Amino acid sequence: MKTRTNSRGYEERYWKGRHLKLTDLKEEAKDLENQYLLEENIPLYPRPELHVTQLKHDTKQYGLCGIRWKNGFKGPHEDSLLWWSLAVTPDDITSAERRLLETTYPDRTEEQVQMQQSFLGKFATSPSFSELSRLGSYRFTFPLEELLEAYSQQCCSGAQPIMRVYETVLYKKEVMYVILVHSPANQELFSDRPLLTDDPNSICSYRDGRFIWRPEAMCGTHRYELVKRIDENQMEARKLELSRKEFYVWDHVAVALHVDGEVLNFDSARLRQNLKYCSKTYPTIVKPWEFEDFPQAEEIVRKLWPDDSSPLERAEPLN
Repeated sequence: MKTRTNSRGYEERYWKGRHLKLTDLKEEAKDLENQYLLEENIPLYPRPELHVTQLKHDTKQYGLCGIRWKNGFKGPHEDSLLWWSLAVTPDDITSAERRLLETTYPDRTEEQVQMQQSFLGKFATSPSFSELSRLGSYRFTFPLEELLEAYSQQCCSGAQPIMRVYETVLYKKEVMYVILVHSPANQELFSDRPLLTDDPNSICSYRDGRFIWRPEAMCGTHRYELVKRIDENQMEARKLELSRKEFYVWDHVAVALHVDGEVLNFDSARLRQNLKYCSKTYPTIVKPWEFEDFPQAEEIVRKLWPDDSSPLERAEPLN
């Protein structure tokens, strides 16, 4: 474990070249006295497997203007890495719930399948699954395959990008697992980071144009408990007593594209098509006053894309 201060002034503990599950993270960070990570009184919650095919990039007004003027994305503060996060959709939650039930109860009857009530969305309450933003009022969401194809053509001379396990980062309540994407030309530069393999026991892997994410802690505040009714081959989310709200860490996956100060370009119309407005959530990472309200954001977007009359849409909740 090492410690550093990031570009926003926050202290980070990180483990280079590893994606640590919570059991291992607790052991390695036991001397930190992190009250959230070391909390033991956590109700049972699901461990689904999410198949994610979209990435999101949140930014404030300054970043939005830069993206529009450059017609693309580059790393902040001349950073060589361009940061995205997994963007989970309602369909991703639905299919993950189905896989979890099929794996847990492979011998379910058709009647039991019909009787099963949806439950997984009640646990998807961390910022990973939120339509709200901590980084700014503007969210670009792109299909993963489109991003990787653009990266391949612009940064890899058409070759297949390489993915590696970059690091695990621990904050007070947040665990971030970082995947690095880089050009084959930079093999030697990143040879100290393991390749991202399709390991069924890993936190995150890549297969067939999608990231397979197995979240370790998908809840924000724990308000539900997972109940397994084994005799009935059913699962349900049982609401906890109002007096009991367990606080724990939550995790998410970031994808860092190595662009080495260059711009990953997209057509201006495509950028506008993939742009939505986000309200802020607390605690914010950028300053709270760096967010715009919706009418302000509409006006800014109209000025940046004067030839596009389509209304600015709001990011929608999963549930």
